[in-house]
Amino acid sequence: MSSRIYFDHSATTPLDPRVLDTMLPFLKGGFGNPSSLHEEGRVASAAVDRARAQVAALISAEPEEIIFTASGTEADNLALIGAVRASGKPGHIVTSTIEHAAILETCKFLKGGGTKITLLPIDSDGLVRTDSLLRALQSNVTLVSIMAANNVVGTIQPVEELAHLTKLHAVLFHTDAVQAGGKIPLDVNRQHVDLLSLSAHKLHGPKGVGALYVRKGTALGPIVFGGGQERGLRSATENVAAIVGFGAAAEISRRELASEPRRLEELREYLAAQLKHRFPQSYVFGHPVDRLPGHLSFGLRGQEAGLGKMLAALDRSGIAVSAGSACSAQHSGEPSGVVLAMGYDAERARGLIRASLGRFNTAQEIDHFLDVLSSAVSSLTAGHGDIHPAEEAFA
Repeated sequence: MSSRIYFDHSATTPLDPRVLDTMLPFLKGGFGNPSSLHEEGRVASAAVDRARAQVAALISAEPEEIIFTASGTEADNLALIGAVRASGKPGHIVTSTIEHAAILETCKFLKGGGTKITLLPIDSDGLVRTDSLLRALQSNVTLVSIMAANNVVGTIQPVEELAHLTKLHAVLFHTDAVQAGGKIPLDVNRQHVDLLSLSAHKLHGPKGVGALYVRKGTALGPIVFGGGQERGLRSATENVAAIVGFGAAAEISRRELASEPRRLEELREYLAAQLKHRFPQSYVFGHPVDRLPGHLSFGLRGQEAGLGKMLAALDRSGIAVSAGSACSAQHSGEPSGVVLAMGYDAERARGLIRASLGRFNTAQEIDHFLDVLSSAVSSLTAGHGDIHPAEEAFA
């Protein structure tokens, strides 16, 4: 067992050894270009086809509806920019105030070209308000994009309900499911989704590969131009090893959806109960029930100002947690925009600790995490300039 405890699976996940095993043949010798017609190319093409089917099965899609990209961010960009380009006009995108930067920054870019952007509010649990969506749909809308689950507080959105409302107005619906993929059941047909983004490194696959589900008949314009790979929507020679790893990770996650989410829920609830027992001043962000199985974002009342020192102390003791989105780490110390949007004050929004559990975590690790956290809080409360928790690393 590693001497470190990793509780930051919402940022990225460790590569599953079973996934690595499927990738190795294409890292060691299987170098063919899937577009080539000779044997090496055919082997690579067959491997990509298999991975496409595996990713499709994870969300109950058809293989030909999966477009491989270099990341979940690129998949989000393709969904939004592609939909606007296909419409032939600046258009109107409706999204929420708490989307990932991959959505919000793309909206800023499109707004510069004349696209109207409507940001929907959320409630105190982090849920998008359906009444505001209905009001927005009264105008001419090109696309609605609402994330399946929030990366900061873990709240799961009612995608099926939101998409159903959207479809009643004959509008495209996209969901950024990067955080949700492989963690909760996703069914693009039952949930009325037209476009859905995924990323391999969030479900124990490799970095550098994502996917966009594109429902048959949905018009998109490309954002990467070249040789016409991926149905002309994402030209570039395919990253075969990474795609194969994505397929394997998707297949493992699909097989384990009947058991792993429940195990993670039990670990999360154990963490929540022990946290409340040891720290009566603690409070939890996000929906109390509709949250990702292994995700718990919390704060400690009165300790918000010392968050940076607290996280550093945990890191020195071999424990990795975060203060929110990894993509906004360069803005650490600033209030979380997601938490502010939920109605919390700036102090609470600065005090968020995100513990996101994954496939290889245990209750024993949670106990050790709480021991070290208790030591860190005691040092901070005592007014020490630096926090020095127990030096003994978890083994």
